[in-house]
Amino acid sequence: MKSIVILISGGGSNMAAIVRTAERDGWQGRYGAKVAAVISNKADAKGLAFARQQGIATEVLDHKAFVSRDAFDAALMALIDRFGNPSAPVLLVLAGFMRILTPAFVQHYAGRLLNIHPSLLPAFPGLHTHQRAIEAGCKFAGATVHLVTAELDHGPILAQAVVPVLPGDTADALAARVLTQEHLIYPGAIADLLSKK
Repeated sequence: MKSIVILISGGGSNMAAIVRTAERDGWQGRYGAKVAAVISNKADAKGLAFARQQGIATEVLDHKAFVSRDAFDAALMALIDRFGNPSAPVLLVLAGFMRILTPAFVQHYAGRLLNIHPSLLPAFPGLHTHQRAIEAGCKFAGATVHLVTAELDHGPILAQAVVPVLPGDTADALAARVLTQEHLIYPGAIADLLSKK
């Protein structure tokens, strides 16, 4: 069985969309894959409650308990890898995990580490993407699913969704429309990846 581990820091709406899609579309039977665990660096992350309700293993690893980013990432790797095995290593999905990962961590999961970013990469990497898109006068915004590499928000693109920027849009209004598309393309990109593994 291929294990999918999802990392979150907050509400976990993309995680919930992935879990629901996996259940609805029978990923276990179709791809031999299941969401094995949801891990957060914050004990109060609301998404943990949803995962527990679905019977998914949850773990909390507080980054503040570690003296360095390297130490946290090493402990996180050990925790994640408990949910995989050598013949079926973990597919690792970042879903609002608000940590910049070390090169050693990224290398360890190379080709198996996915992220979703709320812009049409390569435009607007980093934070405040919706406000920046509005201020730049963009007619379109969107979201990108990509493989994670050492360079922030620059890995190979797996899927994108385009959303129009409407007259008078606020960053919050645009973010809400983009998020509905994220909930569609992220599970789809994961399913596509699983079908090729």
